[in-house]
Formats: sequence, structure tokens, C-alpha cells
Amino acid sequence: MALIHGGQLQQIANQYKIPAEQWLDLSTGIAPTSYPIPHIPLSIWQNLPQSNSELLAAAKHYYQCEHITITNGSQAIIKALPELWQLKNNASQHVYLPKYGYKEHAQAWQKAGYELHFYLDELPPIDVIYPNSVLVIINPNNPTGKLFTRKIIMQYQALMQELNGLLVVDEAFMDVITADHSICSQVENSNTLVFRSFGKFFGLAGIRIGFLVANKNWCDIFNEHLGPWQVNGPAQVVAQHALKDTDWHQQQKQQLSTLRKKQEALLWQAFGSEVIAEIKGTDLFLTLSFNNVESAEKIYELLCQQAVYVRLTDEKDKLRFGITTEDKLDKLFNVCHSIK
Repeated sequence: MALIHGGQLQQIANQYKIPAEQWLDLSTGIAPTSYPIPHIPLSIWQNLPQSNSELLAAAKHYYQCEHITITNGSQAIIKALPELWQLKNNASQHVYLPKYGYKEHAQAWQKAGYELHFYLDELPPIDVIYPNSVLVIINPNNPTGKLFTRKIIMQYQALMQELNGLLVVDEAFMDVITADHSICSQVENSNTLVFRSFGKFFGLAGIRIGFLVANKNWCDIFNEHLGPWQVNGPAQVVAQHALKDTDWHQQQKQQLSTLRKKQEALLWQAFGSEVIAEIKGTDLFLTLSFNNVESAEKIYELLCQQAVYVRLTDEKDKLRFGITTEDKLDKLFNVCHSIK
């Protein structure tokens, strides 16, 4: 069964009979400002995608890694991984995942017949992890915003290697976190994979690029499994320019940080502490927990009725708000305040 994700604006607009252009769409964790599209030569549009050494070099520098595989989004890696891991370790039967998090991970392992074990905010105790198992860490977590230090993750990395297991770290939202939390530079053993997303931080989810950071053996396996033409030529050109533009990176980080602070203050002002229990997240999204867990569904419905689309979590007890631009904050405040 297909999982529900944010970004389904047309479907929601049809459901509530409000034209799509009238909505404030905060249902994803995609940056509201995007990297400007550079000139793309006509030949790039005319030809089949080629291996792009400049893009590979830019990605390796940006992610601080030695080996990398370019894909049309992390989803292709998530779906293929259980089968490929079983070929490497047919004794593997258990996978540990965050209870709150991107559900495509759990669905992929469940379909492959693995026994799922869920942990909450803290990673599972080291002494309970089975040999040959898989540990999935989303860092920072979506939607909880939970962030683990590199030191902690490397402790589990050493453990998983000792147990002949696999450590999978999803760093889809890491771009807005200080670089010393990422473990992309620490993946030379065969027991660690890191997923990185391009579209979220650069505000270009539509071009569908993702990266797998791993050792050479894993990158070769995925390149062979996924086959040619994973990423179209124009998307490669855009990513190549964007990954190298360090001035833009700093501007984007500063802008997102400023917008996040303003929006968080606005949400507290609009709803108040009598409604909101806490707000957690990153500079790409804010997740609201409520004093009354039933409030999440009610507020989601009321927001939709006024053309504000946010993400109701899978557990239906929290709301995740994507970050919006400053010119749309007044609408967000007025709608939230009116349904308090």
C-alpha cells in the first residue's frame, strides 16, 4: 500500500474544493526559496544523460566523501537496499527504526520479511541489538527534529561492524545542521550507508536527485543494480552548479534560520501554550505537539478549510509545518489565530 506523504496539493485542493493557487502549502520540508536555475545548453536536453565527472567531483567535495552514487532521489536506494543487503548477509532478520520518522524505510524492510523493532527518541541500547541486524537512524529526524552527534553515531557504527550488521543513516535534512554532525566522511567500511537529499535544502525537489555515500563496493553494487540514466541531464547541470556555489549555501542557511525563528515565534503567538505543548524541528520544518493529542486532527482539518496545507503525522498526533517566506507569515498567523 502506498504511504501518504506531503506535497499532494492538487489532491487536497480537490478534496476541499479550493483552487490550488489559493493555498499556502506547508506540507513538505522543502526550502521555500530555491537555487536559481543556470543556463542549460540545448545539447544537454537533446542527448541521453552522460556520466558527469564535474558533478561527481562537486558532490564529493560538498558531502566530504571519497565515493558517491547519484540517484533520482533516496527512494530508489531505500527500496532496493533490503534485497541487496540480503545478498550480502542472508543471516540478517532484524531491523531497528525510529518509531516517528520517514515510513518508507519501515515499509521497505517489512516487505522484505524483516522483523521490525522501533525505538523512540533515543537509540536502542547497545546490548539488545541482534547480530547481523540493520540499524536505521534519521539524523536529524523528520518529523521530531531529534539530532544525534557524530560521536554517538560512530559508536553504533563500530557496534554494527562488530555484529556484522548494517548502519543506515538518512541525512536528508543535514544541510541546515553544522557539518560536524554528518558521518559522510566516515563510511569506508562495508557496514555503513548514508543517504543525502539534494532537493530539500536547495528548494528543487522536482529535479529528483539524491546521493548515496558509501564505500566503493557499495557504490558499485548500487550503480549496477540501478542501471543507466538515473538522473536526467538538465538536473545534473543544475546540481553541479548548486553544489559548488558556497556563497549561496551561506545565504540560504542564514535565510532559513531567520525564517524558522520568525515562524516558530508566530506559531507560539497564534496558538499559545494552552494549545501547544512544544515545537521541535529544523530550519526546514517545525513540528507541533499539542497538550491534547486529539487537537492535531482537528486543527489540521480547520487549517485545510482555510487553504493552509500542513502535514498531519502518520500517528495523527502532531502537525509538521514547512517553513514559508516572510510575505506569507501574516496569512499563516491570521488563519492559525482564528482557529485557536
